[in-house]
Amino acid sequence: MSVHRKLMGARVRFLETELKKSGLNKFAGYSYFELGDFIPEIQKIFHEVDLCGVVSYSAEYATLTITDTEDGTVIVITSPMADANLKGAHPIQNLGAVESYQRRYLWMTAMEIVEHDAIDSSDTATKKAEAQPVQQPARPPAVIVGKDGEFQMKIELMPKGSLQDWLGIINDSVEMLIGQTHSQKDVKQIFLRNKQLFEEVKKQDVDFFKQLTAKLSVALKQFPEA
Repeated sequence: MSVHRKLMGARVRFLETELKKSGLNKFAGYSYFELGDFIPEIQKIFHEVDLCGVVSYSAEYATLTITDTEDGTVIVITSPMADANLKGAHPIQNLGAVESYQRRYLWMTAMEIVEHDAIDSSDTATKKAEAQPVQQPARPPAVIVGKDGEFQMKIELMPKGSLQDWLGIINDSVEMLIGQTHSQKDVKQIFLRNKQLFEEVKKQDVDFFKQLTAKLSVALKQFPEA
């Protein structure tokens, strides 16, 4: 079979899976697939049909190269790079967010994963926000969490501005750190070194806290027990 026929077969097999969307945009009111929701299943299918997908980045483009490991034929999917300007985030955190989003969109394009129209939802949510301004909770002075170190997040302990922006920065930072782990010990360090921050997240939004801890649990299972 050609790489195109194998990819089409992989898409059909993927449609037969029952996946749950773990991402939730509370502001716009819709759920969405995160990388961890579909990547394990895609990798399993690709392995079974002898396909391999590799994501790479340049200054201009993010690229997903899908190769037939039997005959070497390839399909290349590209997406223009864009900047992320998350409030309060360091440059490396913004880079990690961009790469995470690009990986997600490239794989969604490759597998023809259909999702909610985020642009239309954002327009609707903006109109609702204009009609009913959101009251931000009172907060103490901002605190920088912890010291410099591996798996340490330098994020203000309390939201500075929008709570959703603050939670979004934490979500992207956790995903970036998970991408740097090589063992269960590394994954556990993400929580231990940022325990105070996670406790504050739990106070602000219990459901979001559960999503973060679920991501760490999935990451733990990717490595053998020490």
